[in-house]
Amino acid sequence: MKKLIIAILILNIFNSCEKKPKISTETFNPEWKASFPGIWESAINQPEDFNLLSVANKAPRIEALNKKSTCDFPVSENEIKVFTKNGKTILCFPLEKEEQIYGFGLNFKTVQQRGKILRLHVDHYGGKDDGRTHAPVPFFVSSKGYGVLINAARYIDVYVGTGVRVDSKNPPVAKDRNTDKSWSSQPYSDNLEMVIPANGVELVLFAGENMLDVVQRFNLYCGGGVIPPKWGLGFWQRTPTLYDENDIQNEVNGFMQKNFPLDVIGLEPGWHSKSYPCTFEWDKTRYPNPAEFSKNMSQQGIHLNLWMNPYISPDGILYEKLLPYSGTHTVWSGIVPDYTMPEARKIMQEHFQKYQLGIGVSGFKMDEVDGYDRWLWSDAAQFPSGLDGEQMRQTYGLQMMTLTDEIYRQKNERTYGLIRAANAGSVSYPYVIYNDYYNHQDFITALVNSGFSGLLWTPEVRASRSGEEWLRRMQTTCFSPLAMINAWADGTKPWSFPEVYEQCRDVAFLRMQLLPYLYSTFADYYFNGTPPFRAMNLEEGFAIDWEAVEKDFDATENPYSEAIKNEAKDQYMMGEFLLVAPVFSMESERKVILPKGNWYDFYTGEFVGNGEIITIENKLDKIPLFVKDGGIIPMIPKIRQTSEWTANTPLEIRVYGNATGNFILYDDDGKTFNFEKGEYTTKLLKTENGKGTIENIHHSDVWNYGEVEWNFMIK
Repeated sequence: MKKLIIAILILNIFNSCEKKPKISTETFNPEWKASFPGIWESAINQPEDFNLLSVANKAPRIEALNKKSTCDFPVSENEIKVFTKNGKTILCFPLEKEEQIYGFGLNFKTVQQRGKILRLHVDHYGGKDDGRTHAPVPFFVSSKGYGVLINAARYIDVYVGTGVRVDSKNPPVAKDRNTDKSWSSQPYSDNLEMVIPANGVELVLFAGENMLDVVQRFNLYCGGGVIPPKWGLGFWQRTPTLYDENDIQNEVNGFMQKNFPLDVIGLEPGWHSKSYPCTFEWDKTRYPNPAEFSKNMSQQGIHLNLWMNPYISPDGILYEKLLPYSGTHTVWSGIVPDYTMPEARKIMQEHFQKYQLGIGVSGFKMDEVDGYDRWLWSDAAQFPSGLDGEQMRQTYGLQMMTLTDEIYRQKNERTYGLIRAANAGSVSYPYVIYNDYYNHQDFITALVNSGFSGLLWTPEVRASRSGEEWLRRMQTTCFSPLAMINAWADGTKPWSFPEVYEQCRDVAFLRMQLLPYLYSTFADYYFNGTPPFRAMNLEEGFAIDWEAVEKDFDATENPYSEAIKNEAKDQYMMGEFLLVAPVFSMESERKVILPKGNWYDFYTGEFVGNGEIITIENKLDKIPLFVKDGGIIPMIPKIRQTSEWTANTPLEIRVYGNATGNFILYDDDGKTFNFEKGEYTTKLLKTENGKGTIENIHHSDVWNYGEVEWNFMIK
């Protein structure tokens, strides 16, 4: 026994003498190492190996990043301060007086984040921008032309210009509340602070020529954007929970008879033999022959998307297989697999391949990977990989995206789907976020915010109180990454409000006509990291004269003062040229903030303004669309399904204004990953002095356009 005790003591002494990284408990300035042009990395003390980008598992787009311009380090290095204490890492960044901060994931009510206190925590959105949201991406971008990613799979507390430090360079003046009416409960703060509950963290800092350039570099660093399959950009209809295959066929027939676009049918929980928790097995009463059903849908040009949540029913064949690889807690009495473990991933992927992909299912809707606390596992949960409940909460959506993306890649077949949780790194995955919240205005603000954080968001349509509201919601979903009616609860159809059906059909067909423009916009997302839907703050010419703002909030002298007050959270850019200004029900008119430069009405080509706020009359049959000077919008004839978008499709190229314009038109086979091997075609559409030309950039055998008509929309 004595010998054993002595041996243990010697071993302890040996271990204590091993060299271990020293954890700093005093404030210091991080050391930064350049990795790509305009990108620097820093490892603070002992970063955890398990982080957001390790789960996303996508390499930076090296070639694209190396083509970026070099930039100086964008802030004073000695003003970025860090320290670690009591198991927490604290970051402090400087804020200048006129500086604004954007990002931190999917927010629904605010675009600018200065003055906000957030806890970045994956959760169902609860109606308040407090950081608990479906995609609390720990990345911010500053109006000063830089951004920072905090690569940690932890709940992160953020204080954006709220706390005032004793050592502040610009401390607020103490005021007497008794006598000074200018006293404020929130004094001026010149710092952005974050608290990460870990002994270290990895930081990545991005600089650029402007905020859009910063966001592009962030997206490319995280693997670049996605190009959806062409069918994914068509129209989607999700059907009621307990529909069977006959009901689905009647649904498809209805869309055909009504001559309404339809590419995707979404099956809700009833396709499972049991759900909540799920078996992932077809219900034999509703779908007696799933393979034949899927084949029948495919022959009609319909792609199937299957709803699921990831919790495994004890009544299914997966339960016993996945039980050894599941966590300590259940959800709705279903086990929670740990998909960071190769064994669990293999079991689930083989099941998907055999019972879903193998019979032609095109994608998934992955529900309830976000919250609520009252039914999800607690932070006390433990998983067999050694991860805790917090790390799993922050990354479970990412895990599901990577798991399914891998098997579609093995099949060389692109997918496009829906998910309710994402985080940093999801930019590389073909999933669009949705939720159960249903405020129309806030849906648009979420779409505006998505572009700051490498996210895609859909303002899906479910129900309405009036025909006008139904139409307005239809218009906005058709100008989003995924156009969809989610009729799982009540079976609504595009024609549920007959008084506005023609207008609903018109905007759906307009989306189909704009597919060449939208598809090329997603190609720009993939190749250059440019968010396809983005805030006006990322648009050139939307710069704000802060001195004028502080001096006078008169919209006539300084139109961007109105942008400050309203945050421009109800309008956005779709692609390079198209400004979308959604209309909400009961509004007879709305204001639109036009960046500097001439802008034109999409429908008529008429000049509407330059660097000003305009008021437009809301027309029931149109969503307001504006095109910047020199804008080029390629369009095709009206088609009901993307399967009609085939070789020799006529192409109309609309040109707006008088400025020289350029647009890169992209095409590929629309379904495989062969474009990653160079099997795609790009052509430069160029206009100058009232003439249009087309030049080859990258040529392949894939090209689906025929006769070209140039249409100069000049009034």
